[in-house]
Amino acid sequence: MDLKEQVRELRLQGKSPKEIARALKVSPSVVAPIVRAIAAETAEAAEAQGPGEAEVVGCWINVGWSEGLGLDPARGWVDEAPNSGVGGMVSVLVARRHTWDRLSVCGYLADVYCLGVKSVIGPDVLDDRDLVRFREYFFGEYPGWQEAPIELARHLVFGSVDYARKLGFEPHDLFALGSDLLGKWEEESAVTFGRDGKPFYVEGPEDDPARVVRTLRRTLSDDEFGYVTAGQ
Repeated sequence: MDLKEQVRELRLQGKSPKEIARALKVSPSVVAPIVRAIAAETAEAAEAQGPGEAEVVGCWINVGWSEGLGLDPARGWVDEAPNSGVGGMVSVLVARRHTWDRLSVCGYLADVYCLGVKSVIGPDVLDDRDLVRFREYFFGEYPGWQEAPIELARHLVFGSVDYARKLGFEPHDLFALGSDLLGKWEEESAVTFGRDGKPFYVEGPEDDPARVVRTLRRTLSDDEFGYVTAGQ
């Protein structure tokens, strides 16, 4: 198996580029362009198929996704386990028809309290068996997952990006390649982001917490946001 296929396989296991580099014992600077190339190839192929219009084969989200968020009750969106202790980290997985036996798939990890889309896995082209395997990896750290309407996926993912940009944060650099699978976004989100309406940052394993807090302080006073870092 060549390096590109090894990287593809590890991405399907939900590994970040840094984790892939460690596993393959190569530099992250070697892995990063391969990850981008795989995503770009898939996005180009999906674009030729008209990804925004292709049939939605499946859309899933982790249970507990609604914790701390404000929702428009008229939408009828249901969280099957709202008290799961997810704490603002929401994962969304979307699969659309690519060919009769293949699917275009992309996963999004969104910090819905502060940073928006932190990670994107895909887009990639999988068969049904690979999708089942990938879905198990993708939601492996959550207490469960549920089916979701694509409308909810759009409002959570695109909405979190819009929210984070107002705070000074841009989405993951692969988001532009994977966003087409969600469909068109031309509206305001029906979700109120932040923890109970207020930006709240929790340090993640690959974050620069000092930079995040400095960015928040450029637009907000200290009493307008909350945060938890390892140094506290």
